[in-house]
Amino acid sequence: MFNNPLLTVDVVILCRDEKIIMVKRKNNPYKDFWALPGGFVEYGETVEHAACREALEETGLEVELDSLVGVYSEPSRDPRGHVITVCYLAKYKSGKLRADTDAKDVFRFNKSELVEMDLAFDHNKILNDVFQIFENKPEFTINSDNYIL
Repeated sequence: MFNNPLLTVDVVILCRDEKIIMVKRKNNPYKDFWALPGGFVEYGETVEHAACREALEETGLEVELDSLVGVYSEPSRDPRGHVITVCYLAKYKSGKLRADTDAKDVFRFNKSELVEMDLAFDHNKILNDVFQIFENKPEFTINSDNYIL
């Protein structure tokens, strides 16, 4: 038997006002911490499909993946064991914002709020990478009809 890492996805869902949608975790680890929407990839599922499924299950929103933020593989990033996550930037397609499945609550936060928060897992690092993408690519804009609220 092999002792391999597990695979998860996380999704950065942006709003037109440059806020980011976060979910409050219902379960351990990190119960009651804010986190990016995400979860485990199911056997036979692509990471892209898993990202869209998890976004819908946790936020009520159908999303379209825009780009890859990064792959995060630090063995200690998850207290359950070695878990690798693939993180995507996503655009809103449809749906109404609501907490569901593993999410206790869902809320839109701006950058200044997020940088001050202690988030679940390594989501502070992931969001810092997202903010760097925005700073390094001035042509990248989120002020379009493809982003919600």
